[in-house]
Amino acid sequence: MTQALSQNALARSRGHALVNLEPTPFLPRLEALSMENDWYSWSGFKAPGSIDDEELEYFAIRSTVALFDISPMTKYRIRGREAEAFLNRLTLRDVRKLKPGRVHYTAWCDDFGHVLDDGTLFRLGDQDFRLCSQERHLPWLLDSAVGFDVVIEDETTAMAGLALQGPTSFALLSDAGFSGVERLKPFEIGSFPHAGRDVLISRTGFTGDLGYELFCPSDLALSLWDRLWEQADRHRLRAIGYHALNRTRIEAGFIVANADFVTAETALREDRLRLPDEIGLDWMVDLDKPNFNGRRAILAARRDRTLKHVLVGLEIDGNTPAPLALIYHRKKKEAGLITASVWSPLLKKTIAIASLRRPFGTEITGDLWAEIYALNELGYTKMMKRVKIAPRPFIKLPRRSATPPLLT
Repeated sequence: MTQALSQNALARSRGHALVNLEPTPFLPRLEALSMENDWYSWSGFKAPGSIDDEELEYFAIRSTVALFDISPMTKYRIRGREAEAFLNRLTLRDVRKLKPGRVHYTAWCDDFGHVLDDGTLFRLGDQDFRLCSQERHLPWLLDSAVGFDVVIEDETTAMAGLALQGPTSFALLSDAGFSGVERLKPFEIGSFPHAGRDVLISRTGFTGDLGYELFCPSDLALSLWDRLWEQADRHRLRAIGYHALNRTRIEAGFIVANADFVTAETALREDRLRLPDEIGLDWMVDLDKPNFNGRRAILAARRDRTLKHVLVGLEIDGNTPAPLALIYHRKKKEAGLITASVWSPLLKKTIAIASLRRPFGTEITGDLWAEIYALNELGYTKMMKRVKIAPRPFIKLPRRSATPPLLT
């Protein structure tokens, strides 16, 4: 997503418009609200970088409630007699532990243990799943499914999705008539009637806040939007773009494929490949389950101590964000790169996610500096700012997991 945003900015700076982008089912509502005409390509779909004021959009997530179109997210339906066995072979976590009506965050690797992507796996039934991710993986999934009795369908365009995030998200859903949504626990799924059919609501999100994600057939998208928007004034609902969402996901310590790590399928250089342990996903690797893609390579890297990188959280002195800034040890030796950075209004700090070369970030954790080039009066000024390794997530909000949520 970050990569797409930078490409969009470059296109605008050269006077070119993004063309031939697919509309999402919610695009008519987003275009009507847009004040900035700030769009980017998300997997070939037209998506908003911002709708109005980025600061107000951020504070809607943290103070009231925000609505974000997640329809471009890839959605693969995986069904069949051996769907569980196939996904257990494909992904890092033990799918047998995922009960129907639940979601878990997971990742999958190639045979060399390099991460192909991360995403969410929804268990809709005993042998019925939906896998959602940032990048497209249908050829890989089909190749991996050879020998398994499964059917894989790309539902990306058939299913529309909305993220409803913020402290009053539950109150809005309740007032919109989604009775029973208060019973949903974090990472739980429920079906709710809408327009004679069902909307799938999961208590999930990418903001580290109280929030929900809603999925429906694309032909019901506008009626679902309108049902939620009827409560907009009462709950100060605001439609948002990716810029505001990106701030909150960094605060929550979440990573983005092809921003904080390069996926194995898109990496052009070998030093861009990452094992799960090198991007903070070591906790996912379940060694008690049957064999899975990359298992031997992951175990060998741990045994032989050949892990080369570590993903860490950072706090940076001052109030200047430092995306893509280099990190140095003692201001001399290059130690790594900041992959995402933002000034956090909630924490009143500059925070970042960075990929460091071991032993920096593991054995060597002090005397680290960021080389920042900040725009000042039409020129760039070089600054060396001290950084401190900090645990992720940077914020923990009790309301995210409170069940039932508070009616605020």
